[in-house]
Amino acid sequence: MSASWMLSTWFPMSSCYLSPFQFCLLAGEVKAPKSRYITTHGCISLDTTSAEGIVSDAQMKSRHLHLFLPAIIGFVAATTSIVYYHNIETSNFPKLLLALFLYWVMAFVAKTIKLVRYCQEGVTFSQLRFCITGIMVILYGLLMAVEINVIRVRRYVFSMNPQKVKPPEDLQDLGVRFLQPFVNLLSKATYWWMNTLIISAHKKPIDLKAIGKLPIAMRALTNYVCLKEAYEEQKKKVANQPNRNPSIWLAMYRAFGRPILLSSTFRYLADLLGFAGPLCISGIVQGFQNTSQDNTTTIEKDQSDSYLSSQDFLGNAYVLAVLLFLALILQRTFLQASYYVTTETGINLRGALLAMIYNKILRLSTSNLSMGEMTLGQINNLVAIETNQLMWFLFLCPNLWAMPVQIIMGVILLYNLLGESALVGAAVIVLLAPIQYFIATKLAEAQKSTLDYSTERLKKTNEILKGIKLLKLYAWEHIFCTSVEETRMKEFTSLKTFALYTSLSIFMNAAIPMAAVLATFVTYAYTTDKKLQPAQAFASLSLFHILVTPLFLLSTVVRFAVKAIISVQKLNEFLLSDEIGGDSWRDGCSSVAYESCKKHTGFHSKAINRKQPLRYQLESYEQSSRRQPRPLEIDDIAIKVTNGYFSWGSGLATLSNINIRIPTGQMTMIVGQVGCGKSSLLLAILGEMQTLEGKVHWSNVNENEPSLEAPRSRNRYSVAYAAQKPWLLNATVEENITCGSPFNKQRYKTVTDACSLQPDIDLLPFGDQTEIGERGINLSGGQRQRICVARALYQNTNIVFLDDPFSALDIHLSDHLMQEGILKFLQEDKRTLVLVTHKLQYLPHADWIIAMKDGMVLREGTLKDIQNKDVELYEHWKTLMNRQDQELEKDMEADQTSLERKTLRRAMYPRESKAQLEDEDEVIVAIDYWLARWTSLDEKHKTDETYYVAGFSLLCGAGIVLCLITSLTVEWMGLTAAKNLHHNLLNKIILGPIRFFDMTPLGLILNRFSADTNIIDQHIPPTLESLTRSTLLCLSAIGIISYATPWFLVALVPLGIAFYFIQKYFRVASKDLQELDDSTQLPLLCHFSETAEGLTTIRAFRHEARFKQRMLELTDTNNIAYLFLSAANRWLEVRTDYLGACIVLTAAVASIKEGPKSGFVGLGLLYALTITNYLNWVVRNLADLEVQMGAVKKVNSFLNMESENYDGTLDASQIPKDWPQEGEIKIEDLCVRYENNLKPVLKHVKAYIKPGQKVGICGRTGSGKSSLSLAFFRMVDIFDGRIVIDGIDISKLPLHTLRSRLSIILQDPVLFSGSIRFNLDPECKCTDDRLWEALEIAQLKNMVKLLPGGLDAMVTEGGENFSVGQRQLFCLARAFVRKSSILIMDEATASIDMATENILQKVVMTAFADRTVVTIAHRVHTILTADLVIVMKRGNILEYDTPENLLSQENGIFASFVRADM
Repeated sequence: MSASWMLSTWFPMSSCYLSPFQFCLLAGEVKAPKSRYITTHGCISLDTTSAEGIVSDAQMKSRHLHLFLPAIIGFVAATTSIVYYHNIETSNFPKLLLALFLYWVMAFVAKTIKLVRYCQEGVTFSQLRFCITGIMVILYGLLMAVEINVIRVRRYVFSMNPQKVKPPEDLQDLGVRFLQPFVNLLSKATYWWMNTLIISAHKKPIDLKAIGKLPIAMRALTNYVCLKEAYEEQKKKVANQPNRNPSIWLAMYRAFGRPILLSSTFRYLADLLGFAGPLCISGIVQGFQNTSQDNTTTIEKDQSDSYLSSQDFLGNAYVLAVLLFLALILQRTFLQASYYVTTETGINLRGALLAMIYNKILRLSTSNLSMGEMTLGQINNLVAIETNQLMWFLFLCPNLWAMPVQIIMGVILLYNLLGESALVGAAVIVLLAPIQYFIATKLAEAQKSTLDYSTERLKKTNEILKGIKLLKLYAWEHIFCTSVEETRMKEFTSLKTFALYTSLSIFMNAAIPMAAVLATFVTYAYTTDKKLQPAQAFASLSLFHILVTPLFLLSTVVRFAVKAIISVQKLNEFLLSDEIGGDSWRDGCSSVAYESCKKHTGFHSKAINRKQPLRYQLESYEQSSRRQPRPLEIDDIAIKVTNGYFSWGSGLATLSNINIRIPTGQMTMIVGQVGCGKSSLLLAILGEMQTLEGKVHWSNVNENEPSLEAPRSRNRYSVAYAAQKPWLLNATVEENITCGSPFNKQRYKTVTDACSLQPDIDLLPFGDQTEIGERGINLSGGQRQRICVARALYQNTNIVFLDDPFSALDIHLSDHLMQEGILKFLQEDKRTLVLVTHKLQYLPHADWIIAMKDGMVLREGTLKDIQNKDVELYEHWKTLMNRQDQELEKDMEADQTSLERKTLRRAMYPRESKAQLEDEDEVIVAIDYWLARWTSLDEKHKTDETYYVAGFSLLCGAGIVLCLITSLTVEWMGLTAAKNLHHNLLNKIILGPIRFFDMTPLGLILNRFSADTNIIDQHIPPTLESLTRSTLLCLSAIGIISYATPWFLVALVPLGIAFYFIQKYFRVASKDLQELDDSTQLPLLCHFSETAEGLTTIRAFRHEARFKQRMLELTDTNNIAYLFLSAANRWLEVRTDYLGACIVLTAAVASIKEGPKSGFVGLGLLYALTITNYLNWVVRNLADLEVQMGAVKKVNSFLNMESENYDGTLDASQIPKDWPQEGEIKIEDLCVRYENNLKPVLKHVKAYIKPGQKVGICGRTGSGKSSLSLAFFRMVDIFDGRIVIDGIDISKLPLHTLRSRLSIILQDPVLFSGSIRFNLDPECKCTDDRLWEALEIAQLKNMVKLLPGGLDAMVTEGGENFSVGQRQLFCLARAFVRKSSILIMDEATASIDMATENILQKVVMTAFADRTVVTIAHRVHTILTADLVIVMKRGNILEYDTPENLLSQENGIFASFVRADM
């Protein structure tokens, strides 16, 4: 039956694509297709009671075919009818159903006549045959009713207009490949439809295309709408009760309650069928005993009494074997169905929760994020951990109500078997259960502390990787490395505790049933006179194992329930946290429409260019006419702020008394010193700050042009905003620039030229299609900034906000951007521009100026107004402008700065704990063997009872202890390996050459420390332990069955071959699906953290809808991968379960045939029952281990990297303690390259710097300025020539000595989390006075004094609680603390306003009067006072003299640099 059925149960398919009509009948033809399947299967299973006829016949001397032939024919007919129906379904030809209808009518009539005859002959209910016939009449009647109903609904006969049926919407979409909801009942139960996918995995790897899309009902959006409605309902209920929060639990129940109830029903049925095993074993063994005791021969019964009673029928060993087989098949089918339904519901819930969290993130108030009330880490945890906790709780949910039923049933059956002594065993289990619970809570605590330590370790590792250049230059690697190692040791201790409790938990699983069995059997042996029968012994042994499962699960479920409750609390806090104010302009009631850019047919601007990738697509732009400028009237004000007081959520006004107006279609510049509130003013206008008082008015500039409104309503109110800290998406350069707007080639070219991006794009491996961001190429600060500016220019919005776009650009790029991008592109379009800047030389271009100081507006007006009204301010600006000479571009090659994006920690998935919990019956073979010997004793040997009891007790004890030792050994060996791997990885990475960090994305390195380390720490040891255990148990079980019934070995061959092929196909598919699940999860988590980081930009652009859509797509992609993985696990489990059932049937039949000692029959059957779980777990663990070993491979690939050479040829004693004392530098014929296979960046450079000289180095980008500064620290490969400092060749010095004796200030400020003291002096060598002195030099003393704790005030991660300018000043102070006689400044004043920079220049000249200072110049005026100027080009020195001499050479390069800015 099964073969013919299985062949047809899946639609005739040559490929994965199905014609929609193949599904027509399947999905819509019958109102109750399931009822047809259930009743027909009822028929088939009842027809298997042809065995009743065979049993009756076996009790007679001659054959009586009429006893069983009708039943066999009925069985064939019912099977054929289902195959026939299936083919009608798939071919959608309902008229053929008429034949089925006629068959059921005839069968119904025939069976009814038979039943009537039985009644007339006086056959009663006590005879089995009467009962079977009665039930068959009912079933045939039901099937007939189904057919009549189909005729009534479809009207396919006796009607002129038959009903047309459309297949479900999902099946009309060929992209949907997940067919579980649509296939018929048998294919659903056996996952037959998965065969195509699993077998095809052998030919080619499964990819996203192969698994297709999610069915509509399972998509995140569908489930989000359900959950959202339910949650809103809860909100309404508690709206009038201020102290109560809306219940997420009730909302979840409302949205997902029904499938959970369905799953629980399946679980109940499976658990109740589970008790059939022990009862059937008991019956079979009992039958043997009776046979051996009676040894009576079968007498032919009287013909008139040829009907079997139910009791006789069920007493037959063969019947019991078949019943056991069927019960197992049904039990496992229901169990897998229950797992599947909970998995699907859990995935749906997770999708809905992720969508809810994302929607909330888009509305979060900015102050929540900036004030640290809601950190990125917390949001990441919500997404990665809390949603998964709830999903896992849902997976385990059905156990909550299934467990009590299992326990009660188990105890009742045990009591029936063994009387009072069973209660002793049950009492032992109940008494030991609290220990299990205690271990489970300890496990949870250990896991939590492990998680805390690993989060802390990751944070430190992340900081090291972001600041690796600084750490190497200052020779601080060992300090930070030690700090990470300390945290790792704490984490490792926690991991060892975790392993100990895991082993104890496994040990308790083995110990509890053994202890219970021991107590029960010993009590039974000494309190009753009766001998312990094999039937009782093995049935009760089996029952004890069934009992332990729910008790063990209890602790797990309780743990997950507690976690779920905490997760729901966190979710509720998050969902109820502050949202951004609903400013009227945001809802678009009085808002800025946008005019557009008809004109740009692309200017041929000559871009002095660099290498820079771009960002996401922006809003669509149509083109409209430009208006002529009019005199400034009230209508011409785009934005007006009146009496504004704005706060970052602390209640204290950051901006006070703001009264400003921003004229339409003109350029407004906002200027002021570092930290005076310029960026805050932009954010306040955008509605990101809390408004304490006053209001922001956005005028509707286009109200007189209504014809233009309609087509552009989608992004009328968006603002193109480029934030001060560049924000990039993980996407291609082109997507970053267009950012959702349609691609217009001409406009795109104009923008990239204006931002000088074309040369950058040309340098990228795939041009503007190169992926950038965390998972792509690392870009320098300037490139990132230009992409963000390009994105703002490309958008077709009426208003553009640029926050300090020039800070990371040199003078050529700045001028080019100003001329082509701002004055030409934006101004000609009459777009309103608000520009925050420190570059005062651009003030003459401004139409309107806002000068700020200390959070207030100092002056507002045109440059002329300010010149007339505030002469002092104007003069101050003028002085600064005159001093502000030419800037030069940064050297990009040396500045491949690591990206600033954070990688999300991979969520720690608990291992699939469901089925594993059932596999924990570690019956040690010897114990059960002993039990078999004991119970098989003859009455004569009753005196040996004590010997057997003692032996049994000893073996139990030894088994329990061995179990613990093995488990601990495997776990701790795994952990030791993990410890060594992490230690080697950290040392290898931290000592790696700087080029490695430029070439490798930060996210990739961080992944080795997060996801991969987590797998090696927490997943591989338990998987290894579980694999070892299940393999040994599997082998021992097969050994025992073979010992009890040698004939079993013959049947083992075909079963072994089937098992081999199942695991072979499954492992390949499982590996692919696990990798898909992993690879689709990371983009989803990155999208969340990306959104949280770029919130202000997304909101300013009004791109929420597009980002939501992207999130839903990513969620669905991850969910479909997980769903297929889960379905593949079910596919495997159903097959291994059915194989296990076949093993049980074979073992039972073989033992009945042989009829050996009854004790060993019981033993064989007990093992046959447990083998299913072991088979399952051997395959699952093998597949898991294969995937997990991938993490070890990835870590190993990093261990082969070459380290920097830290050793020198000079001994420590040969280097003077105070070297370098003078600061004399000789550069002799120096040649430098970044790697052996790259071209030299410095070629035969010669220079001599006297002690105490102030030297300026300048040159265009790529001229080798920064490479020269890195050569002093041997950060690059010096392959020829040498640098001699104070008479010592630096290539002979140990690296640590060299770097610790020099000082450098880098262009990008790097601060670490910790105190200010730690940031200035991590080695803790300096006195407080020295630190205060350094802060005073850096103009920070007053600010630090005001902070709580002074020097011990905390710096947040990355120094986010200070402005960029202040961070740069801290880095200057850090260099002063070191008091080295040589200081190198690499464009260190780029992010500082000019007034502060001027003060600093003076300070450096005085504080470092007696030392050698080498300055890489960003602004040429900073080196006009130097003693010596070196001008470089393409790695060579072109000019080398005093500034005065160089300026006197009219055709010289230096002179031209200076002239260009006059």
